[in-house]
Amino acid sequence: MDRRVARNRQYLANLFAGPFPGHAIIVNHEAVPFPGPGDLASSDLPVTDCVDWGMSNYEGQLEVLEVLDDDSVPHVKVSTGTQVFAAAFGCPVHMYEDSNPCALPLVARAEEADRLDVPDLCDPPLDRLFEYGALMRERIGPDVPISVPDIQSPFDIAALIWRKEDLYVAVLDEPDAVKRLVDKCHILLERFLHEWIRQFPECSLAHCPNAWAPPELGMWLSEDEAGAMSTRMFEEFCIPGLARLSEAFGGIFIHCCADADHQYDAFGSLPNLRGVNRVFQASGPGPAIEAFSGQAVLMQAWTPEDQIHQMLDMALPDTRFLFNLDAQPIDQAKRTYERLRERCPRL
Repeated sequence: MDRRVARNRQYLANLFAGPFPGHAIIVNHEAVPFPGPGDLASSDLPVTDCVDWGMSNYEGQLEVLEVLDDDSVPHVKVSTGTQVFAAAFGCPVHMYEDSNPCALPLVARAEEADRLDVPDLCDPPLDRLFEYGALMRERIGPDVPISVPDIQSPFDIAALIWRKEDLYVAVLDEPDAVKRLVDKCHILLERFLHEWIRQFPECSLAHCPNAWAPPELGMWLSEDEAGAMSTRMFEEFCIPGLARLSEAFGGIFIHCCADADHQYDAFGSLPNLRGVNRVFQASGPGPAIEAFSGQAVLMQAWTPEDQIHQMLDMALPDTRFLFNLDAQPIDQAKRTYERLRERCPRL
């Protein structure tokens, strides 16, 4: 293993669950566009035709590490939209010309949701992901981490399957039916992740933002419906499943880009909460810094450099940050990285 990769693995593992090594800085590479309509999960391309694309994105990460010496761990990207697990249940997929695919709702009533079976891991599009992982491991070797597709929470998957305006009526009128569908989504997600780890022991469960953590520290997911729910509703419909996932995988990392500051206490109640990635709303980063310092790493992506410096000024003594910087031309990225590294030295 490359010396820098080994160093960065230890650095990030310590950041999330060890002695504080200093804030982390990971610079994104210029991603190579997917070679056709859709994405890895929903494309009509044979999976074998996606391997060169995967290699190009891996080589871009290697270049960033070589030139910048940042805190990244190059890995195989499994880039998809949010549709993957909903599509496995049978949701139709809408394809965009200039964005990731999305799932279209499949059911509108409780009886329709109850008729759904938990998909098999060999069902499409999940079968394509396992095939791609195996092909990339054969091409690149067993020591390079393989990431995961976009991971939505069980409730968020259910909110893709069940037409949204009807789902939230059912939350009030038929809550048990909603919970049954959420539980089916939970079963599929947990089975998928256990099998992914079994087939690819050298995996990275990080899906958003771009980072790495050893899989034994927990699974990563998006919890965006939290912004549409009251605290009571969130604690009833979402927190039990999130806690089960954290217990099953040794921890949990949460991405949330919704207006969900009111859920911070609920997030903080989860066992082994390792990291939180927020797209801040009007209140800014202050409430998150107050809520999660000393408990979880604040993983910040899509943040301009001046705002990163403001966040560092706001940091508490026990705040831990991971800054995930947008891709830039390599010379510009080097200057940005050097300024931030001077402010955030490795300890």
